[in-house]
Amino acid sequence: MIQAFAEAAESTAAAAAAAEGTAQAAGPMGMLLSLLPMVLLIVVFYFILIRPQRKRDKENKNMLANLKVGDNITTIGGIVGTITKIKDEKIVIETGTRTEKQLMTLERWAVRDVIKPVSAD
Repeated sequence: MIQAFAEAAESTAAAAAAAEGTAQAAGPMGMLLSLLPMVLLIVVFYFILIRPQRKRDKENKNMLANLKVGDNITTIGGIVGTITKIKDEKIVIETGTRTEKQLMTLERWAVRDVIKPVSAD
């Protein structure tokens, strides 16, 4: 009986050691699996939010750098005019009709977009 008890204790200890080895091996893998949804969420946010915003910022910076005299522009305030003079970070635009022209001085960053003329195609 004592021998049967000793054999049962050894088999239980062996099973516990095997289970502990499996738990240790699954530890890093289990940790990676628990972090996987967080990593996927960050990747999705990058491709849906961050990347397109950076692309728009780059296009806007490029548009502002390429402003030239004669461009028809719209400001962030909705004013439409033609650039008549560019000085560093300031631009002068001409607004109004042919008979009533008004000059305005604006910051370069206030330009929302350049109005492309409609082609005659």
